[in-house]
Amino acid sequence: MPTPTPHRAPGSLDPQEDEHPSPPQPTGGAPADRPRPRLALETTLLLHGVPRHEALALHARLAAEISARGAEPALVGVLAGRPIVGMSGGDLAALLAHDHVPKVNTATLGLTLHRRGHGATTVSATAELAARAGVRVFATGGIGGVHRELSQRPDISADLAALARFPVAVVASGCKSFLDPPATRELLESLGVPVIGYRTDRFPAFYCADGHAGVDARFDDPADLAHYLDAELSRTRRGVLVCVPPPADSAIDPARFEGWLTQARDQTPHASGRDLTPAILQALHRVSGGATLRTNLDLALNNARVGADLAVALARRGA
Repeated sequence: MPTPTPHRAPGSLDPQEDEHPSPPQPTGGAPADRPRPRLALETTLLLHGVPRHEALALHARLAAEISARGAEPALVGVLAGRPIVGMSGGDLAALLAHDHVPKVNTATLGLTLHRRGHGATTVSATAELAARAGVRVFATGGIGGVHRELSQRPDISADLAALARFPVAVVASGCKSFLDPPATRELLESLGVPVIGYRTDRFPAFYCADGHAGVDARFDDPADLAHYLDAELSRTRRGVLVCVPPPADSAIDPARFEGWLTQARDQTPHASGRDLTPAILQALHRVSGGATLRTNLDLALNNARVGADLAVALARRGA
């Protein structure tokens, strides 16, 4: 495997050195030159979840919060066919300089590497690359899931299968609010993915604190949760979803959200497939007067703090 460039985590690749790059392999933990535990972050949030002009500032805020808690932010993405776990600010700027960087999930990751394209990794692709690089905790806003009206338009996110395949603890505010949270929760159970509530008994729905479903267990102490995660990730080699509700002062009332969602759907009648989620998010930001964007930013920062605490607690167990 090619030696990574200095700012890249082990397992990142350079296609100039390898005509057919393969995915990064597990490193067994943080490398010697990075003594702090790493916390994975996805690029889809930055390139498709918030306005482009806010992406660099949001990444800086996320990195600052994570570093302040003793962890190392590891932004995950694909740049010119290189899967990178630990992107630099320059890497992110390079992606942002392109008008359209497609979302990459586990189904399209290999194609993007083969064609040496750019890619904003979703939860599924981020979990895959993080796991192969030995990063055990990943913080994001919300996962994908089962879409509403599934019988009329089958659409289930690759995020759910990825959680069943890769041993990473994904810290998120449940699934996106415009999905079907109870159905998503049920499918996670069918896939054998533990759903843990961090200081909550409910499965959140992104902007909303309660997605009308419960969790498998509640943990209030990060050290206790890290103890469980350490054992469970090693035992099953599957992922765990750690649910954190949006901050109380940012959470949106479900009835109010449904009104905004109706308007957002009316504004995006032709959006489908991988373009659906970004289109709905952007429309929600417009019709809510920026309220959903503020909640999105607040919960992303809060989840990064929780993720950093868990990454540090896990590292202490292995010290």
